[in-house]
Amino acid sequence: AHTYSHLYGLPTTGLRYFTVYGPWGRPDMSPWLFTSAILENRTIDVFNHGDMMRDFTYIDDIADGTVKVLDRIPQPNPNFDHNNPDPASSHAPYRLYNIGNHTPVQLMDFIGTIEAALGQTAKKNFLPMQDGDVQATYADIDELVRDTGFKPATTLEYGIGKWVEWYRKYKQLG
Repeated sequence: AHTYSHLYGLPTTGLRYFTVYGPWGRPDMSPWLFTSAILENRTIDVFNHGDMMRDFTYIDDIADGTVKVLDRIPQPNPNFDHNNPDPASSHAPYRLYNIGNHTPVQLMDFIGTIEAALGQTAKKNFLPMQDGDVQATYADIDELVRDTGFKPATTLEYGIGKWVEWYRKYKQLG
């Protein structure tokens, strides 16, 4: 967002989404992969022996956060000093927002929530951490809350329940 704004002088807003799940989700993401494997009685790979945390965010909360920033046109910092630049500020009119649940969830709790919604237990293959992966990620949404009043509203249990309901209909599993 900053580069585009800096190069072209256009106000830009960059959005970082954190582990989005829900209807029409990406088939290469863990909610889809775990759900399909559990229903098909296949084993799921659980990296870092399950000691991972992610900020799972339901699509409705992503949509709500996105809509809340639509009418907020970023402004340049009028106090920006070209002679003594602050890397956290700019003369370019841009903003960056994280949109997430702001509550990291243990991977094993996430899997357990899917298992409960499906009424089936997963077969798990516990593996070490993958190269390049990180143990925990979550969204710092303080600026988004400050600027827009955004608050994620979907609990993991409710969101996974809706996800599983959609998945069964999509796959015609009754």
